[in-house]
Amino acid sequence: MKKTGAWLVRYALEQIGVRYTFGIPGVHNTELYDELNNSDSIQPILVTHEAGGAFMADAISRTSSSIGTLVIVPAAGAAYASAGIGEAYLDGIPMLVISGGVRTDVPYTYQLHEMDQQNFLNEITKKTFKISRHSEIIPTIFEAYRIANEGEPGPVFVEVPVNIQLFTGEVDGLPPFEPAPPQPVLVEAALVTKAAELLAQAKNPGIFVGWGARDATDQVARIAEYLNAPVSTTLQGLSVFPANHPLHTGMSFGPSSVPAAENAFRNCDCMLAIGTRFGEIATGSFGVKVTDNLIHIDINPRVFHANYPARVALEGDAAQVLELLWDAMQKLPEPVNERNNIREQILKDKDAYTQVWLQHDSGDRVNPLHFFRSLRKALDDEDFVVVDDGNHTFLTAELMPIHRSKHMISPTDFNCMGYAVPAVIGTKLANPDKQVVGIIGDGAFTMTCMEILTATNLKLGSVFFVFHDGELSQISQAQEIPYNRKTCTVLNGLDVSGVARATGARFLALERNVDCDDVVTKALQMARDNVPVIVDVKIDYSKRTRFTEGIVGTNLKRFNLGTKARFIGRALMRRVTG
Repeated sequence: MKKTGAWLVRYALEQIGVRYTFGIPGVHNTELYDELNNSDSIQPILVTHEAGGAFMADAISRTSSSIGTLVIVPAAGAAYASAGIGEAYLDGIPMLVISGGVRTDVPYTYQLHEMDQQNFLNEITKKTFKISRHSEIIPTIFEAYRIANEGEPGPVFVEVPVNIQLFTGEVDGLPPFEPAPPQPVLVEAALVTKAAELLAQAKNPGIFVGWGARDATDQVARIAEYLNAPVSTTLQGLSVFPANHPLHTGMSFGPSSVPAAENAFRNCDCMLAIGTRFGEIATGSFGVKVTDNLIHIDINPRVFHANYPARVALEGDAAQVLELLWDAMQKLPEPVNERNNIREQILKDKDAYTQVWLQHDSGDRVNPLHFFRSLRKALDDEDFVVVDDGNHTFLTAELMPIHRSKHMISPTDFNCMGYAVPAVIGTKLANPDKQVVGIIGDGAFTMTCMEILTATNLKLGSVFFVFHDGELSQISQAQEIPYNRKTCTVLNGLDVSGVARATGARFLALERNVDCDDVVTKALQMARDNVPVIVDVKIDYSKRTRFTEGIVGTNLKRFNLGTKARFIGRALMRRVTG
């Protein structure tokens, strides 16, 4: 039979369960968009910028069972989308990127958008494909979907030249997509037994979980309770272990963590790390001390020993490996953990840290703790919180308890500012019956705020809380101590209400602590009318997070004496001279 390439792309995407595609039509993909418009199961979404489309696709993958999918033009579209593709790649998020391509049936070069896209995207994708004939389309997209989801997930790129999209070609048939059967975890039994013995013999065990444990919350909780072990998380894995569990301590476990985590892990003599790479943010700029008795579970063997050597490395899916570990632990004597009061100590430390924030005088601005208390009270556990990159990220990590896995998402290792506005839209599309809110710094908001037009056009009722202080505060705070000046981190002139008018969103202002409950509640009620709501939060950033204080201290300690003297002397001189 003969089919156009565009028809075959649509068929393949329908087969793998794609629900939405994101992008902008251009001369090299209009045939694809015309076919997608004929689909009964796929809705093509027009975005204002391909980077926004990539962040929406990322959120679809993080918060639903469907794979986030882009349909973009080559070259310029791929370049714009590369921010979101790179975020998905470093964060381990599956994504399918379908791109048009220049004609391959003509003898001409220097065509519009002509470039080697495979070479360009090679560093931020798991694999790239370029279609050369119609018969390749269906099997290639099926294979791309499999690669995107297997092992540590990530984006896969498929280029379909425009001539193949437009013209008909011969195919042998239209095979249905058949998911690969689950593969058993092949872990050496002796290693599992060794890990179980280390944990059972530990006097002060601790558990550190990342995004890779997102589908293993129950198994983590069962082992934590059995060992009476505190649990900390990475930033990306913040939701993986419920914050209302008495063994939850917070993000990270060293000098950049909150007191509950720092104290609980201070004398850790055996650590079970699950689904984490021990990356820079998770470790507070590598400022943590990791015990020699490290048991590391991850689906990607390349992370083992990369930053901290593991006594036992167990490769495989977190949930499956933890089941094996649990079975091995049941064959051993009861654990010897000596910290019977660990839960009481965690609660005491959390309460004390809350009091520190309550006692902080925010003047005529909103104290972050008051805001997050109101937000937590107003949201159900099944609602979603989407956080951008900036100082507000770590305020959220420290002050906003998350109770369900995969219900807080944030850019992490690629660390893209501008993520949250489009990611809120993607999350709401995938979860229309849930409240979805964004926590967004004013600097990040300026990057992608016009994407709220997309939310308005789609009648998506979500709330965008803009933490408005007039600075790129995470960096400006880091500049203060060593430089005593703020270079290119002061923002001027942002009228958040004007953005609401320009995008058709409703607008609220939050300027006082006493108004937090009323404004947050009103914003969520307004969003139920299927309109986006922007809340301009006059936030107080004067009190630094533990994360900011910790990483500044950690990095300053690494400077040699001469460099320290130069930095301190320069800062003091500038303080004196102004």
